Amino acid sequence: MNMNFAIDTLYDTRDADGDTLKLLIDTDDSGYLFAAAAKRRREYYGTDIYIRGLIEFTNYCKNNCLYCGIRAENVSAVRYRLTKDDILACCSEGYRLGFRTFVLQGGEDMYYTDGVLCDMVSSIKSAYPDCAVTLSVGERSYESYKALFEAGADRYLLRHETASPEHYAKLHPKSMSLENRKQCLFELKEIGYQVGSGFMVGSPYQTLDCLVEDLRFLRKLEPDMIGIGPFLPHAGTPFNAFEKGSLRRCLNLIAILRLMFPYALIPSTTALGTIHPDGREMGFMAGANVVMPNLSPNGVRELYTLYDNKLHTGSEAAEGLSELRERVAALGYNISYNRGDVNRDCRV
Repeated sequence: MNMNFAIDTLYDTRDADGDTLKLLIDTDDSGYLFAAAAKRRREYYGTDIYIRGLIEFTNYCKNNCLYCGIRAENVSAVRYRLTKDDILACCSEGYRLGFRTFVLQGGEDMYYTDGVLCDMVSSIKSAYPDCAVTLSVGERSYESYKALFEAGADRYLLRHETASPEHYAKLHPKSMSLENRKQCLFELKEIGYQVGSGFMVGSPYQTLDCLVEDLRFLRKLEPDMIGIGPFLPHAGTPFNAFEKGSLRRCLNLIAILRLMFPYALIPSTTALGTIHPDGREMGFMAGANVVMPNLSPNGVRELYTLYDNKLHTGSEAAEGLSELRERVAALGYNISYNRGDVNRDCRV
């Protein structure tokens, strides 16, 4: 197969057969793929890189996902919860720095009831009406999602992690269900959220067929945001001895996602920056257009350890925005300080 022809076809049609996708996922010759992805993202978003202020407000979680450092059975985790005042202080600092989207992310912590979360969201929206609020707090009921939306939440991030039922069962306890996770995603869309999903790259037992299945599921969902990152092990999990995910495969998939979902908001994740010093910049060159610096209080940043050695300082931190701006500018892009809502219409 002519690889460039396959990439051109994906660029033109936004789709490819499974065998072609597998070749592109695993290619070592990614230059043309990245160039096509960069061209496509410029058609929709120009040179803008959108910033989101990430507030990791709780590392308690009721679940026991086998890959996650904040799983309930990790007794070595030092737990914390932020108060409403803590979170509003983070937003105040973030707004001063120029952030116009706040991402509230945490484990599935039932301490934060609908009432508590709705009050938090409405308080943020009241104080900063020109800002978007994104939630990433896992699986909840339809009624809960609707109440949070009505309180002012604009976006919701919920990675499906893997679209293969067999693979999902190897990564999660029996109490969790892929069917329920998918249902949550479609309910979020129905309610009116801008919805984000995504998956790990290189998670234990993952095959190329699994990754193709992930892409096919995303075609059904058509999410506004797609977040992927390499699997990174954590010492306090059953997967502590597994190999890290492949940086190259992750970058190839970012480019493929950009070609399949040209309108999508795709972050260059902290995991990419953790696996390689220039990983985040590589993500931008492969077609990513979002970055989420950490706005959490300094005292808790190192406690939100989904995986070992997670970055939380320097240009990964909100106060390192000037460094981030310089690094982005060196690539020919610029930091955008607007809300950065999804754009489903090509600008060109």
